[in-house]
Amino acid sequence: MSHSLTADAQGLHGGTPPEPCVVVIFGASGDLAGRELIPALFELERYGLLPEQFAVVGFSNADWDDDGFRDEMREKVKRHCAFDEALWRSFGPRLYYLQGDFRSPPDQDYARLSRKLVDVRTENRIGHNALFHLATPPSFFGVITARLAGAELARSDDGWRRIVIEKPFGVDERSSRELNAEIARVFDEDQVYRIDHFLGKETVQNMLVFRFANPSFEPIWNRNYIDHVQVTVAEDIGIGTRARFYEATGVVRDMLQNHLLQLVSMTAIEPPGRFEGTSLRNETAKVLEAICAVDVDADCVSGQYGAGRIGGSRVPAYRSEDGVADGSITPTYAAVRLTIDNWRWAGVPFYLRTGKRLASRLTEVAIQFKPTPHLMFPVDHSSLASNTLVFRLQPREGIVQRFLAKQPGPGLEMRSVDMSFGYATTFGMTELPPAYAWLLLDAMQGDQTLFARADWIDRAWQIVDPIVSRWEEDAGGDPSFYPAGSEGPEAAAALLARDGRTWRTIAQAEE
Repeated sequence: MSHSLTADAQGLHGGTPPEPCVVVIFGASGDLAGRELIPALFELERYGLLPEQFAVVGFSNADWDDDGFRDEMREKVKRHCAFDEALWRSFGPRLYYLQGDFRSPPDQDYARLSRKLVDVRTENRIGHNALFHLATPPSFFGVITARLAGAELARSDDGWRRIVIEKPFGVDERSSRELNAEIARVFDEDQVYRIDHFLGKETVQNMLVFRFANPSFEPIWNRNYIDHVQVTVAEDIGIGTRARFYEATGVVRDMLQNHLLQLVSMTAIEPPGRFEGTSLRNETAKVLEAICAVDVDADCVSGQYGAGRIGGSRVPAYRSEDGVADGSITPTYAAVRLTIDNWRWAGVPFYLRTGKRLASRLTEVAIQFKPTPHLMFPVDHSSLASNTLVFRLQPREGIVQRFLAKQPGPGLEMRSVDMSFGYATTFGMTELPPAYAWLLLDAMQGDQTLFARADWIDRAWQIVDPIVSRWEEDAGGDPSFYPAGSEGPEAAAALLARDGRTWRTIAQAEE
């Protein structure tokens, strides 16, 4: 800790470290642990937000010991975040490892884990607080939970026990409910943290601050002034080595059911009484409950990327990726038109789209306002763009408001201009801390505000299950193909054109 920088010195508001605890990462040899979890904890160490008494225990089937795990994670941290050798000398020795089988009976590998935790706690002077993070394939969620109970690790009279569960939480409503039941047999709901890293992003949380801490926009945040909302999560990457996962999952389960519906919830939410877990999650659940049933054939478009060019390089079609079945109809793109049946949003369409191998990496929520009822200026009104408010999650995180202004000159000419807030400019931060850092800190502090509740998960599956079922039963029909590096399938453009609207340009992310 002596080598850590203060949070304030890095453009961040300082915080309070959690109580001393041990974080146990199941699946510690996997991509998530090395790419996100350990680097996020290292960032918390950098900001002085880990307790003095702290340790990590990795558990997986890789043939490592403590030193081997430390060496592996050192290389991962160097690859995925700003590395500081002096800081690593403080952080690295607090990483430990146990090789084990997730399916092992409780009296074998999990009993060894229990003994390992005793040794680690003793060496680092840590009490009985433990956070279990399931960074494993979903098929192991219920297995590990049951084994933790059998090994008497799920509860302690002398400290807290909490469990973090990654997505996807089930593959449909039925499996989600079954998994919730398995977990509820071992952990109480206030011990369960269903993580969606989108909610840890600074710009997502800033949507709430922008709207509810400032008086300018909340009065017009409704159907009287807003024409429509566009939620975009576009990726320029393909499926990489995840063909087996993606063939079984598809874009709706992978992205729409969680990330995009979370963004809809945060955009459409009613003012919570307080910024805390119960109030905020009550209101986000109400948003999903008000979403109308989707007409899949009329309001949904599935797509799959074909061959094309990304960044000047030729890339293959999805069906040519390693591990993808010949003639696969798995969608890599989805566009959906949603409506919300409540007083605030009646008649305001929410257009959602997400896909791989698109023109650029871009995640944003765009609020399109209605045009002025009467524009007195003698100009061609049809050529004028409407006011737009954009929350940019990536890249170049920030908030952009587009409005009309007079162009300099003797006549009256108007053009669209932008008023921008960027984290890099305002806070001197070229790269924001990883979302996982804040979410892991919240979990260690017992704050469930930014974690999904069981009823939210169930309702999200109710919304998307008809889409998945309809597309999977249409086994004889191809999705709408689009070239890699494009804006998506033409059918998605037609979805908005039918309503007299157009998508925002994805490629603008590189402007």
